[in-house]
Amino acid sequence: QVQLVESGGGLVQPGGSRRLSCAASGGTIFSRLVMGWYRQGPGQQRELVATISTGGSTNYADSVKGRFTISRDNGKKTVDLQMNSLKPEDTALYYCNTGGGSLESPGRYWGQGTQVTVSS
Repeated sequence: QVQLVESGGGLVQPGGSRRLSCAASGGTIFSRLVMGWYRQGPGQQRELVATISTGGSTNYADSVKGRFTISRDNGKKTVDLQMNSLKPEDTALYYCNTGGGSLESPGRYWGQGTQVTVSS
């Protein structure tokens, strides 16, 4: 079983930045897992934002390429999402994910989510 706890959400103005962090715990070898960030906006389906492999390969949604950066620290068992040039359409509940997924699809473990609201 893996537990994921996200932090860093909040209210940010358009054009601003925010850094989300996810801490993993539980009986697993973190360094062997693909980690990812997904989001679900109001009235929308959950979608992939960014994923990172054990070797550091990444995959980004087209809508966030060039603005968001995913990174991981295997020693600390954390995965971060640096979000720059935020837009109102980035407003969503952001979830951390892992557990058997790939760079294109989610694993079976989800965090509780952290809300990001982009508004002036």
